[in-house]
Amino acid sequence: MENKKNTSPKSASGSESAGSGKKSAMQSSQLMKLFEDQLKDIYWAENALIKAIPKMIKNATSEDLNQALTSHLEETKGHLSRLVEVFSLIKVKAEGKKCDAMEGLIEEASGIMEDCEKGSMRDAGIISAAQKVEHYEIATYGTLRQFAETLGLEKVAELLESTLQEEKEADLKLSDVAMDAVNIEAAEEVS
Repeated sequence: MENKKNTSPKSASGSESAGSGKKSAMQSSQLMKLFEDQLKDIYWAENALIKAIPKMIKNATSEDLNQALTSHLEETKGHLSRLVEVFSLIKVKAEGKKCDAMEGLIEEASGIMEDCEKGSMRDAGIISAAQKVEHYEIATYGTLRQFAETLGLEKVAELLESTLQEEKEADLKLSDVAMDAVNIEAAEEVS
């Protein structure tokens, strides 16, 4: 069996140099336009979360939930930094485009915090809202990573994969907090 190595030179973005113009065709493709649009969407969303998560922290009473949210707030700031790096690698200005989905998720979280009594019930509601946010981010970063791979943007795909893994870990941490204490306490509370 013959072992063939790809010896194409790499560009700074981690994509293969394309003497045939394939790279430039990919960079100006419809997929690339969609990729850029979705990056702007999640960039807006991450900025909105940096403002929303502290409100969740303020309303949470569970120490474990506070720790999980505080940790994820710092990770979210890192996600924003990675997105700035992604924009730089594809030579597009880092700017947001209003994300209606995230706006709706944040509004829902605010409503839950207003409607639920302080304590375990509100904490369970915050976890529910936060997990909806995480699932949206997991779907978005997974899609963006795949777009980057298809477009041959290897370094960009690696950055997006790092964020995707952190979003999955945050979701698991929220599940642990819910199952280990918050949901049990909320179930035991009498209204």
